[in-house]
Amino acid sequence: MQCTKYSFSRTDTTSDGELGTVNDKRFYVVRVALIVALGGFLMGFDASVISGVVRFIGPEFGLTSLQVGWAVGSLTLTATLAMLTAGPLSDRFGRRAILMVAAILYAVSAIGSALAPDFLSFVIARMVGGLGVGASLIVAPMYIAEIAPPASRGRLVSLNQLNIVVGISAAFFSNYLILQWSQSDAAWVQVLLMDAHAWRWMLAVETVPAFFFLIGLTRVPQSPRWLIMKGMHEQAAVTLNRIFEPAETDRQIADIQRNLKADAGREKLALADLFHPALRLVLVTGVVLAVLQQITGINAVFFYAPMIFEQSGIGADAAFMQAVLVGLTNLAFTVVAMLLIDKLGRRPLLLGGMTGIALSMMLLAYGFGSATYELSDDGIRTLELPAAVVVALSDMQGISYSNDVSFRQALVETLGEENARSHESDIIATAIDINPGLILFGILFFVASFAVSIGPVMWVMFSELFPLRVRGLAISFAGFINSGVSFLVQLVFPWEMATLGNSITFLIYGLFAAIGLLFIWKVVPETKNRSLEELEVELTIAKR
Repeated sequence: MQCTKYSFSRTDTTSDGELGTVNDKRFYVVRVALIVALGGFLMGFDASVISGVVRFIGPEFGLTSLQVGWAVGSLTLTATLAMLTAGPLSDRFGRRAILMVAAILYAVSAIGSALAPDFLSFVIARMVGGLGVGASLIVAPMYIAEIAPPASRGRLVSLNQLNIVVGISAAFFSNYLILQWSQSDAAWVQVLLMDAHAWRWMLAVETVPAFFFLIGLTRVPQSPRWLIMKGMHEQAAVTLNRIFEPAETDRQIADIQRNLKADAGREKLALADLFHPALRLVLVTGVVLAVLQQITGINAVFFYAPMIFEQSGIGADAAFMQAVLVGLTNLAFTVVAMLLIDKLGRRPLLLGGMTGIALSMMLLAYGFGSATYELSDDGIRTLELPAAVVVALSDMQGISYSNDVSFRQALVETLGEENARSHESDIIATAIDINPGLILFGILFFVASFAVSIGPVMWVMFSELFPLRVRGLAISFAGFINSGVSFLVQLVFPWEMATLGNSITFLIYGLFAAIGLLFIWKVVPETKNRSLEELEVELTIAKR
């Protein structure tokens, strides 16, 4: 096949008009990838910032436990829908254009949810942010993969996943910092109304990285693949010459044209094609991994971390600080997984991580199950609560409660639902007899086990298990199920805690992890150091 040359000697220059060296080209690609990977940062931040907000919006809007779950899970719901449409829209309007829209959606969501006057407005604003989350989750790694040199594509694409984890950690830290500032007597705190509206500032701060993301995107080029797909070959050559030598630019353009032609001639797949008997093993494996990643409770911990820690009686400030440790643990062990996944293999990480998840959840179930609750006269007097609340609590003095459900029910009967919800954290801190260090260890053990195993490994295995012909459709299908289960976990978690109790909730997650461990041991294959073609023959063609 004969291809037109587009390299042109003048296009192999930097923005300053000087000849681009190898280092210039490498720096350019890294800079572009880092800017685009801000989409991952915003996704992690937007998804996790709600963890610091849930303790405030319940009393603020008078929410039930299921409404609190809806406030958290609504973002994931619209993100799932956006994931289904972001790819086709980016083919039509361009990767950069969709990412810029996502940046605007993040900012609109941050401002809208921070200023929300009621629950409905709050949920709508969060759902707007979910559209940005879904778009950036799909398009950001797609863009990076299309602009990165083959030799560094894996590392550069992984920047987006790493930035998601960094964004989660940043949200936990930002929430803690704003909570501390809101308790300060500084004049600027009162001027900004941060003392009365800390949760609104937690949400509003996301506007800053969203703004920088939008500005940064104006400095990145269009995807070369998209430009060629639209027939703009010369513009694509200008971008590619900033990344490759002229001869390699010609080869890249020829490869892209060949792949686009092959895609155009390929028969369109239907969802029913995934259920061919030859695909049964890989489809079941992919779907089970997708469900298992969420059903073991990771987003319950990420999105409700301060609430969980408050249930151990340590108070709001310490709960927010310990949530920061959750983010840092997630970040550290995600890096560990990236270093080990090609050395140890996928199965060892999955087996070890799932064992850790099951053990940590059982530990949490034991820790919360062994807690008792009893209000003493001295404990009640130390509470900085309205006098009427303190007097009412005297009716519960000296009564021992063996679990959190019966204690919370007694609080509602004694104080009324609104007062009980508003002061629950302070009252539990006074009444509970528990080992909070055990709870902290269990949560961090769980997050570390997840981050080093099924968290990142699931996505790697998706790209390896499914045959090339159905890979895109299969990953979308499994990703859709993953997001759907995530939404359900987020929605029902507050209800589980309120109705079933802390111990039973974590026990359920532990049992799911134990079942998943058995499935991985019996069914999931090792894919390390094996070509995609070899895996396709063994897992699909041989099954026909």
